[in-house]
Amino acid sequence: MKFARDTWLIFQRQIQLLLRNPVWVFVGVFQPVMYLLLFAPLLKPALNAPTQAAAYKIFVPGLLVLLAIFGGLFQGFGLIAELRAGVIERSRVTPISRLALLLGRSLRDVVSLVVQAVIITLLALLFDLRVFIGDLLLAYLMLALIALMTSAVSYGVALKVKSEDALAPLMNTVAQPVLLLSGILLPLTFAPGWLQGIADWNPFSWAVDGTRALFAGDLGSDKVWQGLSITAVLAALGVFWAARQFARSVR
Repeated sequence: MKFARDTWLIFQRQIQLLLRNPVWVFVGVFQPVMYLLLFAPLLKPALNAPTQAAAYKIFVPGLLVLLAIFGGLFQGFGLIAELRAGVIERSRVTPISRLALLLGRSLRDVVSLVVQAVIITLLALLFDLRVFIGDLLLAYLMLALIALMTSAVSYGVALKVKSEDALAPLMNTVAQPVLLLSGILLPLTFAPGWLQGIADWNPFSWAVDGTRALFAGDLGSDKVWQGLSITAVLAALGVFWAARQFARSVR
């Protein structure tokens, strides 16, 4: 009960801070919206899709995974600012759970991501995208697990490096190959065999394939359950590692 209360208190505080400046929710969704409006219309001939709606069923899931990955990986910058302001230092004298310090923040990031994903999905409906609500909710669960994992890892790394100058190039170095080897913008079915072989080792590639299967209405596809299983395990590992960093930094 104490852990749940501590997590709720941190989450509530972080949501209040977000609501005081909600513009960041829309700033985070601006680039994906530009992709949706300016890049996606080019995909129908490129993918040989029968309709524009079919092209959006391929592109929008990848775009949402992109949002979850990048939205989570760069959350550590805010924590570094809190470190500099002494917020984390003051937590040392409180009896609050160290895991709650992490989960409260990461759950805030998950809620922010889901709101952004809903905005993207609603805009895509204007382009004749159609998806069953049950499949969509399961896709949002996959996105939430990705956001939980990436934000937790970002917080853990931020506690390690304690500098924006070190965090920025490190996150960019990780994010770039992840993006290219996930088939986010275009499916990797068009890639050479050796590139597909490398992408099979990228867990986000499985998440993208699973999300696309859900948008296609193929709930029984192995890709769905493989993607959910992999992201759930990685989210648990990411939270475990980041919680250890919080425990070491706040003690």
